[in-house]
Amino acid sequence: MKKLLSFSFFLAVLLTTSFNGFSQAFKQGDNLLNATIGVGNGFGGLGFGGSFEHGFTDVISAGGSFDYLGLGSMYGTGGLLYIGARGSYHFGELLKASDKLDPYAGLGLGYLSWPGTGIGGLSGVFFGGHVGARYWFAEKLGGVAEVGFGSAALKLGVAFKF
Repeated sequence: MKKLLSFSFFLAVLLTTSFNGFSQAFKQGDNLLNATIGVGNGFGGLGFGGSFEHGFTDVISAGGSFDYLGLGSMYGTGGLLYIGARGSYHFGELLKASDKLDPYAGLGLGYLSWPGTGIGGLSGVFFGGHVGARYWFAEKLGGVAEVGFGSAALKLGVAFKF
């Protein structure tokens, strides 16, 4: 819980200090690749995932994502696996955010599989949302923080733009 509060404070400071002039951190044609680790998933396993999105306009991107949460013997065999499609609206231009900050929100639709036997399996179509931000430390390398569905409610990681 302390980590979540510390990160929330860091994100709030980052957002409030990054509104100093307008230049786009996201634009049409950008390809974005995120590699994340799930923080505080509530199950005790290690969660990780990734996503790829292509910028179809200066504010809309779409692509795919996956997440895996290894649950081990605590909840039966296997782990939680999510594979799906996602789309995001990038509102940095709307907020006149710094050229280093890419705030976004979006929706996803995919397939969730959890073959656990300890409390029963779960699988089927899954619909969810996400809210996040990327902060670009360099032209093509940045950090990402995202809340939503997947291996954990909060995912932290590295972002690549190409």
